[in-house]
Amino acid sequence: MDSFFDTLEARLLSLQPRPLNLPGLVLRESAVLVPLFEREGIPYILFTRRPAHLRTHANQFSFPGGGRDPEDPTPLHTALRETEEELGIERSRVRVLGMLDEVPTTTSFRIQPFVGVIPGDGQYQPSAEEVAFILEVPLASLLDPAIRRTEKRTARGTEYDVYFYTHETHEIWGATARILYNLLEHITQLPVSIPARPPSRGMG
Repeated sequence: MDSFFDTLEARLLSLQPRPLNLPGLVLRESAVLVPLFEREGIPYILFTRRPAHLRTHANQFSFPGGGRDPEDPTPLHTALRETEEELGIERSRVRVLGMLDEVPTTTSFRIQPFVGVIPGDGQYQPSAEEVAFILEVPLASLLDPAIRRTEKRTARGTEYDVYFYTHETHEIWGATARILYNLLEHITQLPVSIPARPPSRGMG
């Protein structure tokens, strides 16, 4: 499985991620970690579901991350700090593979996504304030085109695509789905096959 992560790392490092170009629009910096891991020879991706009490994006699936604090030297520091706060995964245990394209949100953030490999032992310490549910999904499942649909939306006079991924009873959409779409585009270009797959697991 290291060969898969090595190949993905080489691709991400060879390509320049696209920054947002939205003249006149002021967006707050934020960053997320897209957590990948291997278990029994199968590559997985991890999502967290936000608690119902949050003011924004309540009950939606997301990646660990948040707004960049003044003490964060870089967006990567933000992504790793938030991952440690939300899941209890120490930043020293994350292997960062590279970056994806910047993504805007309807709540006036610009997200810089980082792709990283986390331990596959499932030993999370989720923050009850920020994480209601942890979803582990085999990457091979998300490559099935049958689980994705696209809807047209309009914001600030501009039409754009919104992606939805329906995995079992879970729906992933919004900025998280756009980040996922970008990652899967890279993965489909890799000269390696993606092993499938025992069932996904969710942890409340």
